[in-house]
Order: sequence, then C-alpha cells, then structure tokens
Amino acid sequence: MSETPASMSAAEIAQAVSHRKLTALAATEAALSRIAAHDKVLNAFTDVTADRARAKAAAIDAAIAAGKSVGPLAGVPFAVKNLFDVQGLATRAGSKINRDLPPSPRDAELIERMEAAGAVLVGALNMGEYAYDFTGENVHDGPSRNPHDPTRMTGGSSGGSGSAVGGALVPIALGSDTNGSIRVPSSFCGTFGLKPTYGRLSRARSFPFVASLDHLGPLARSVKDLALAYDAMQGPDADDPACNVQSVEPTVPLLANDVGRLRIAIAGGYFQQNLFPEAVEAVARVAKALGATQTVELPEAARARAAAYIITTTEGAALHLDRLRKRPNDFDPAVRDRLIAGAMVPAVYVDKAQKFRRWYRAKVLELFQSVDVILAPATPCTAPKLGQVSFTLDGVELPVRPNIGIHTQPISFIGLPVVAVPVPLEPLPIGVQIIAAPWREDIALRVAYALEQMGVAAAPAPRGI
Repeated sequence: MSETPASMSAAEIAQAVSHRKLTALAATEAALSRIAAHDKVLNAFTDVTADRARAKAAAIDAAIAAGKSVGPLAGVPFAVKNLFDVQGLATRAGSKINRDLPPSPRDAELIERMEAAGAVLVGALNMGEYAYDFTGENVHDGPSRNPHDPTRMTGGSSGGSGSAVGGALVPIALGSDTNGSIRVPSSFCGTFGLKPTYGRLSRARSFPFVASLDHLGPLARSVKDLALAYDAMQGPDADDPACNVQSVEPTVPLLANDVGRLRIAIAGGYFQQNLFPEAVEAVARVAKALGATQTVELPEAARARAAAYIITTTEGAALHLDRLRKRPNDFDPAVRDRLIAGAMVPAVYVDKAQKFRRWYRAKVLELFQSVDVILAPATPCTAPKLGQVSFTLDGVELPVRPNIGIHTQPISFIGLPVVAVPVPLEPLPIGVQIIAAPWREDIALRVAYALEQMGVAAAPAPRGI
C-alpha cells in the first residue's frame, strides 16, 4: 500500500484489515512505533499496553483468516483517557492518590464496546487531575503537549486524548467532557470531538467527576472516524443509570445527506463576547460555508456558566471529601483548593443553581423548535503557552484557566450533543461547536461532515513533532 498505517484514517485501516490488505498487527505496530518515536515530546500517554495490543491484533488477524467478521473498527488502534478502567491498570484519573488503587479487574464499558467492534487498545492517556482542569497541565505526570507547538497547552482535561489524536499517534481516542474537556482539547489540538447527549454513552467503570454533568465521547481526525467510534459505543447500559436510551441511531450511513435544508443559526450575545480574532474568524468561516445568517441568543448563558461552576465544585467536593481529609498534600494544590472551596458552598446556592438549570434547559430547548443547529466558538482563543496564567482581551487581563471553557460550559450544563470541528487557521487551529437538540448527534455529525467535505473543517497535520 502507498500509505503507511500511521497516516491512514480509522475507516481506511478497518477496510484494509477486513479485506486482508493490511494486518491488524501491522496497524498496531505502526501505532506503537509512532508512540515510541513522538510521545517523548507530546507526553500524551501514561501507559502503553503493547503486549495486550499485540495479542488483540493477532486474534483479529486469526479471526479474519478463519473467515470471520471482526467488526467495523477492525484493527484500528485507539487509546483512552486514564480515568477509564483498563484491565490490569490502576485507574489513576490523573491523580497521585489513585495510583494506590488495585489494578482494575475489567475494562470500562466503552472499551469493551470498541474492542467488540474490532478496535485495539494501545494505552491510557494523560489528563488533568480528577478531570478538574482546562489546560492539560498535570503536576504529577507533566503536561501533555500540543502537537502543533509543544510549547503550548493541549487543553484539558482530556489533554492526552487531544495530543494523541492531533499528533496522529492514534486515529481515535476516548475522553470525558464535564464542562468542555473534549471540546477544548479538540479546539487546541485540531481534532474533531463529540460530546454526546447526556446519557447517550455509558460511563460504567470510569472514574467520575460530576455525575450530573459527566459525558464520555470520542476524538478523531475525521468525521467518519468520529461517527464510527460513536456508533460502536451506542446502546443502553444498566450499569450506568443515566444511560437508559433504548434507541441506537447509526450515523455513518447518514453522513452524506444534504444539510442544505437544515435551519442553522449562530449563537449571539454571550457567545460573541470575550473572543480573540481567531475565534471570530473561525465561526465566521463556518457560518459562511453553511449559509448561516440567523442569530439566536441562549437566554442567561452567563448565569448558566455560573450555575455550572457551583454544581461542578460542590459535586466534585462531595466525591473527594475523604481524600481531602486524609491526603490533602497529594493533590495538585490548585485542584485541592477548588474542591475545598466547593465543600463550603452553602446548600441554598446549589438549590438555586439546580432550579435555574431546569429553567435554562427548557428555554434553550424552545430554540430548537425554530432551528436545527447552533454554531458557537469552542474556545475564546488558540492554545495558550504552557504555564501561561493570564491573557489580555480588549484591554482586560483575564486568568487563563477559568476562561478557556467559557463557551463550552453553558452547553454541557444541560447535556446537549456537540461536535467540535477544527478550523485550520495559521499558525494554530481552533474549534467551533456544532450544537444540536438532545439525541440529534446525527445532525451535528452531518453538519461537521459537510464542513469537512468543503475543506472548511480539517484536522491539520501535526507540525510540532
């Protein structure tokens, strides 16, 4: 073949493996070689499961030789944020404390579903401690680094996932998104990312952060790969009470559908504020390509962000109270202090935040009676420098960490499905959110695919490795 497995998409690898033009073992070895060559710079991986991967790949090749079907992701290497349970590894969730946990006896549900579809797990990925992070800078494992400029952030908390996919170490990675932790790394690292509807994909056997806000989902270098992974992971799961949706909606056959009849609007007001020129340019390019001229305003989006903060910090604090009491010095000090602050938030504020959440969700859902898709920036800027603590916007100095997710929090707060699409600006990419109504991931993916076909959205080749 003219292409090497490392440069192929997941769809191309699966087709080649299924038709015996490429072995699953060769695809796996290519990924492992690329990890060995480039992860010294990117620091995306915390664990490489090479022996497991080779055994799985050999089993796939044997099954194909025996005439058996091995699934739509046959031989595709993938990796997961290290809050997913991986059999034989302690689920560290980016922390020092969790490394003392016993090895997981079983894989996370989504890993099992990916491997049932023929994918091959090659490792676990770096992340912000306990997923309470927007930068990708882990004090215990070191920062994951941006594949387009290793002096810059990947975004978090799924920073290793963004780095591994953006750096073409693997074609697909799994991450989690509570307030933006798939969409922010996708934006900074130049990948496609899917935050599904809350409850669409099982979270069973993954380490939680905020149960009422946590989502799991894929990052990939193409929309088809994103959809293939999403389709493989769909389905209800009794082990996750939130994941009780009974319908499974295959999206790959729908990607080529015409999007010209969709009603596409641009998020105004709050979502057009606090933006650097590159974010404005990215949304404008996407809107122009789609012919979107209508603007809609999400009511009280700033208050939604504030309420999301309250729910995040109080639920997160409740989860970690015992660790905070027993091992406070083993936390990242910044994470520890935010959790301690959350433990002291008065209950009346939490009650108000939850009541507002119900009101806000109803108001936003009303918008989808007149539109099918809403466009919004994924991040206010391209990737900041590692260690950067503030940036200046319109003459005002703002802290980096809390302001990276200002445009993602009001969306995940009510569990809407979003595809983040990378717009390959110079010198760095930046993402745009394609937001749809609950359970309409298919629409968001179709719009993302149309943008990819038009060349407006694309995962750029990594320049920093």
